[in-house]
Amino acid sequence: MRGNEMFQVRIHGRGGQGVVTAAEMLSVAAFGEGHHAQAFPSFGSERTGAPVVAFCRIDHKTIRLREPIMEPDALIIQDPTLLHQVNVFAGFRHDGYVLINTGRTLAELGLDELLKDCRADHLCTVPATEIGLKHLGRPIPNIALLGGFAAITGLIKLESVIAAINGRFSGKVAEGNIAAATEAYQTVMAEKQAATEGAKNA
Repeated sequence: MRGNEMFQVRIHGRGGQGVVTAAEMLSVAAFGEGHHAQAFPSFGSERTGAPVVAFCRIDHKTIRLREPIMEPDALIIQDPTLLHQVNVFAGFRHDGYVLINTGRTLAELGLDELLKDCRADHLCTVPATEIGLKHLGRPIPNIALLGGFAAITGLIKLESVIAAINGRFSGKVAEGNIAAATEAYQTVMAEKQAATEGAKNA
């Protein structure tokens, strides 16, 4: 978090991808570290395939705001097809974080010009759908992306994400989600390190 400022996360995805669950579990992970946290979805259709937005606020003090997040500190984009259908970057601050579920680079997505003023180590992609499929047998990206979020922001620990997973799931489902979150965490950490080294050598 920026000093003692509230940290605001906006999650974009589609119905059936666990967008609301991701926001809820992010808030649980933050709460487990002693933060105040709030999670809620946008109003509207959540039918399978329809665009869905969820929000999470994290702060050191009680959160009294209830309105949608218009200026996010971090964006988690669970479905890259939304990039050219919805203005997911509305209100985004250039010192913020972007995590996109894709195996493609930002340049391949056509975002390098849009995000050229952002810090390279604040921008990461991770193939969360493939990771979910690998560990869970289902193409669900949300929990893997929470591991990626922990890595890219440093706001919460991977251990807190794992604790939130164990609090919601059990057995093989919990094990698969933990493996997915851990792999995404490691992938994003490696990507961040490469971006930092690239910036030093530029």
